[in-house]
Amino acid sequence: MFAKYSVALAASATLSIGLSAQPANADTFVHLFEWQWEDVAQECENWLGPKGFKAVQVSPPQEHIQGDAWWTRYQPVSYQLESRSGSSEAFADMVQRCNAAGVDVYADAVINHVAHGKGQGIAGSSYDNEALSYPHYQRDDFHEPCGIEQSDYTQNAESVRQCQLVGLPDLNTSDPTVQSRIAGYLNTLATLGVKGIRVDAAKHMAPSDIAEILAQVDAPLYAFQEVIDLGGEAISATEYQGTADITEFRYGASLGDIFNNQALANLQQFGESPALLPSEQAIVFTDNHDNQRGHGAGGSNILTHRDDQLYRLANMFMLAWPYGYPKVMSSYAFSNSDQGPPQAPVYQQ
Repeated sequence: MFAKYSVALAASATLSIGLSAQPANADTFVHLFEWQWEDVAQECENWLGPKGFKAVQVSPPQEHIQGDAWWTRYQPVSYQLESRSGSSEAFADMVQRCNAAGVDVYADAVINHVAHGKGQGIAGSSYDNEALSYPHYQRDDFHEPCGIEQSDYTQNAESVRQCQLVGLPDLNTSDPTVQSRIAGYLNTLATLGVKGIRVDAAKHMAPSDIAEILAQVDAPLYAFQEVIDLGGEAISATEYQGTADITEFRYGASLGDIFNNQALANLQQFGESPALLPSEQAIVFTDNHDNQRGHGAGGSNILTHRDDQLYRLANMFMLAWPYGYPKVMSSYAFSNSDQGPPQAPVYQQ
């Protein structure tokens, strides 16, 4: 079942403690990971709106490869708004209903790469990674195929940004034609009423490329960039300052370390480390969809729903402590790290 308790906890803590002002666009938002569009709409109307949440982050809405694993959503085939979460009509309806409930919608935008393999996407679009043939892109739109070695993350920024993340064909996001097509997709989302995006795998694109793409979006669109940086990396999160807000992965790792290994009195100085991004630029979270499954960053220090009371306490602290723009995670129970979402809707018909 979906871990809806985390959403309820967040609202309770927000109402009882009261957050000091964070970024101008903020108080708190929630990630409804792999929820269906109809369920997201009902959650906006029944809970998120009435409880004062600023926004909801939803899973990537574009067409993706077929399969049950959660990560199929992160292998784009086309920019059609057809996905496991529902049809383009259901997506548009969800955005409209959430906006009417006073909740902004942030879409997870997978724009660094396209799908691996060969076949048909969930909406029937054909793709072939060997031929580099996709509905919106052909061979000239990609970087030359090359792999990212683990050592590149600490020694070779160029490879991280121009080679293939886990074998996924890497778009040449420096190319004006590619930038225009990505911006067209983002403009489609904005036209439907989407108010923000999470830039997936931003670390694998140059900050200037992201800035050029965002500059071509016609409507105001809030953006935050996924940049994994725990220190000692060839690419630093600080390089992305000024482009858009940034995910602060050190926050969850440090918070988990205190709750797991230190005296809670150390929370008094939490967030004062010069290693952390400025509060007004940081997206903060105890865990996210990657590292709660053992991927991403943070390792064993990351607190998840499996930690029960410690997880609840950490989320309450995050919502009360005046640092960053807090994101609450609402996921689902899983027995292996690839497992996709339940097929049953959250809101039973």
